[in-house]
Amino acid sequence: MIKVALVDDQQMVRVGLRMILESEDDIRVCCEAADGNQALELADTHAADVVLMDVRMPGMDGIAATRALIAKQPDARIVILTTFDDDEYVYEALRAGASGFLLKSADGDTLVEAVRIVAGGEALLAPEVTRRVIERFASSAPHAAADPEPTAPQGDVPHQPSPEAIGDLSDREVEVLQLMARGLSNQEIAAELFVSNTTVKTHVSHILTKLGVRDRVQAVVEAYDSGIVLPRG
Repeated sequence: MIKVALVDDQQMVRVGLRMILESEDDIRVCCEAADGNQALELADTHAADVVLMDVRMPGMDGIAATRALIAKQPDARIVILTTFDDDEYVYEALRAGASGFLLKSADGDTLVEAVRIVAGGEALLAPEVTRRVIERFASSAPHAAADPEPTAPQGDVPHQPSPEAIGDLSDREVEVLQLMARGLSNQEIAAELFVSNTTVKTHVSHILTKLGVRDRVQAVVEAYDSGIVLPRG
């Protein structure tokens, strides 16, 4: 059973999400919160497998809540709920440690699939949308971008890979990371490099370990932030 926490200041949104998710046999909504502060309080008593987090909320917003929740529970899997005009919020949330994001306009099947993907330990990396978001903001101020509504304590930031960690990547691992940043799946990377899926999985695992990041989304953000991948002009 996949336990999901809903964090959104609009009750009707939470009601709609609950109805969709609980129509599935393997998903249960374990708690609901109307803002980031309440989400942090509930995290102590409800061990959710996936947190669906709205980005714009009064009090503690989704970015600050993502940072604080991951600082409290490093294994937390957070999916940001957003709209098309929230790109800057999405980018900051990804850098804060979110495992991906989902447009609020997504249909029910997409929502359910996203929950299952993230609960399974994978990152929710929609190639075109995610790349657009990261490319747009990585080139402007990758390490100094301020939160749109900064509310998180300065200490609640995720691990940031060191230059030494970037240098530890082999040439092949850099190549794999560049393909990951293009949004390619393991199978597509394998076809591109003429290697097996197992070999690609091994490379990806080594990349995540060497960079000290949580998942593919964080690795892709770091690929742009470090200059291994450059935004398209």
